[in-house]
Amino acid sequence: MRLVSHPVLCNYYVTYRCNASCSFCDIWERPSPYVTLESARQNFRDLKKLGVRVIDFTGGEPLLHRQLPELLQEAKQLGFITTVTTNALLYPKQAERLRGLVDMLHFSLDSPVAEEHDRSRGVTCFDKVMESIAIARQLGERPDILFTVFERNAHQIRQMHEEICLPNDLVLILNPVFEYNTVETGERFTDTTLRQLSGWGKQKNVYLNEGFIQLRRDGGNKVDDPVCRAASTTIVISPENKIVLPCYHLGLKDFPIDNNLFNLYRSEEVQKLVALEGRLPGCESCAINCYMQPSFAVEVNKYFWQALPSTLKYNWVKGTWKQLF
Repeated sequence: MRLVSHPVLCNYYVTYRCNASCSFCDIWERPSPYVTLESARQNFRDLKKLGVRVIDFTGGEPLLHRQLPELLQEAKQLGFITTVTTNALLYPKQAERLRGLVDMLHFSLDSPVAEEHDRSRGVTCFDKVMESIAIARQLGERPDILFTVFERNAHQIRQMHEEICLPNDLVLILNPVFEYNTVETGERFTDTTLRQLSGWGKQKNVYLNEGFIQLRRDGGNKVDDPVCRAASTTIVISPENKIVLPCYHLGLKDFPIDNNLFNLYRSEEVQKLVALEGRLPGCESCAINCYMQPSFAVEVNKYFWQALPSTLKYNWVKGTWKQLF
């Protein structure tokens, strides 16, 4: 049973540029402009009309966009919930300007061991994350630690939780790595590791969407009976000011917005692609978290019920549940 028929999330790629070169990501390899404040203003108004509630300002590294605070301010004035994930290299310099503008601020950290984290990111940034945590807390911000979990680093969850998150009263978000294109992500998760992740999801100050675990046990999305609702729940906007369909990672087609996002999204050509969500050949076995999260939230099925407790827990801890009603 479908609960929500309109898009609820916008993944707004403010740039594909990045000041890191993570081994499990290929976005930083792409040339890219930056979104303009003028086009974003119009898009925000249209996103509001389409029913979107959350805008994820993403990249690349979103803090590379010099007008990110202005973009966030515009979004907040229209009542959107805002999210930003950063490698924290630029956060210490921009923290004051970002203060109060990000509802869900995530600092990426893939190991509690500095050398290992820096190696995975291709740049020295562990110390910047630690500095950013201190600055954010001084400013009254409540950042989260986004831990991209691989089979090879799952054993470090306890150390991350006990040494970094609990002492700083931070939520630890466990983000199981996903495969896409030709990006190398290492060994697949064993059943033992999946069970361990489920156990951690029940701990204090830890967020793990249990639906992610079940989907991996089930072998990902199935094109003959898809769980993915990426195109109908999530609007992807590129730095070139185009809608990307059916999602960023598959990216079969893009459409110039030309100050007409509302009508473009509802057009017959776009809706034909939306109707194919989860059913295209490239959708087989997909388990991309950023599209499954909203997919699980809009349709009542086993993934909905498995995702619900962690979603309620996180929004209660962060206080964002008040903005959802």
